[in-house]
Amino acid sequence: MSFLRKLGKDPFGIFIFIALFLFIIGPMISVILWAFSVQWRYPSLLPTQWGLKFWSQTFKRADILQALPLSLFLSLIVTLISAVICLPAAYAFARLKFRGSQFFLLSFLATNAFPRFGLYITIAVIFLKLNLVSTVLGVVLIQLVNTLLFMIWIPTAAFKGVDKSLEEAALDVGASRFRVFWQITLPQVIPAISAALMLTFVGTFYETQGAILIGLPGVRTMPVLMLSLINNQLVVQYGAILSLTLWIPSLLMLFFARRALSGKSLAAGFGV
Repeated sequence: MSFLRKLGKDPFGIFIFIALFLFIIGPMISVILWAFSVQWRYPSLLPTQWGLKFWSQTFKRADILQALPLSLFLSLIVTLISAVICLPAAYAFARLKFRGSQFFLLSFLATNAFPRFGLYITIAVIFLKLNLVSTVLGVVLIQLVNTLLFMIWIPTAAFKGVDKSLEEAALDVGASRFRVFWQITLPQVIPAISAALMLTFVGTFYETQGAILIGLPGVRTMPVLMLSLINNQLVVQYGAILSLTLWIPSLLMLFFARRALSGKSLAAGFGV
């Protein structure tokens, strides 16, 4: 009641609450209802028949059984390759002073500062000449573009936030640089790196534009398949069940990432 009373005194708050419900919470509730409905006919506000009939049908579809493992495989491969490439670069940006470091660090924001579709079209033209369109390798390469923001900026912020006095103290008592990194530096940055890896995995799993331009028709990921299921509207429950199933691990990963990342460490990566 206290929340509603406070909300009633703030007209702008009421507007935001209504907008939040209509555009975010409302569609999520609709997806949940469709996932457990057998029949839902207008003008009923709730499903007219409940059940799990479509759950078994959904996970027996050959296209879903093919797309889901493929998407998981692609997300793992892209996340691993991105970590191998970006984590050493993030350490260099945080610890090494070289000319143009800020310019190169800011350049990794270019893929997010402008509409990606134009960039994807340009890459698709190049990939077409290299015979990478409709191949797994082509999808992996296009999805690596989306990982730069998380896998460069977040680890850079983490490495900048490490207390260097602890490292210097360990070096003074005779510890090797590898031991200092392994026992002092790494434990302090593991939460942020874990968050970056999880955000990268989730972002790769749901990436759609690049997967459509480069992957089709030979490589069909789960988001691409879900788009076709929803747009064709053969069975609404298929899309709802897949959405609900894939929300759970994503929400858990993002919740962990939120707890692992602090505003202070993230601000350090932006030089604040």
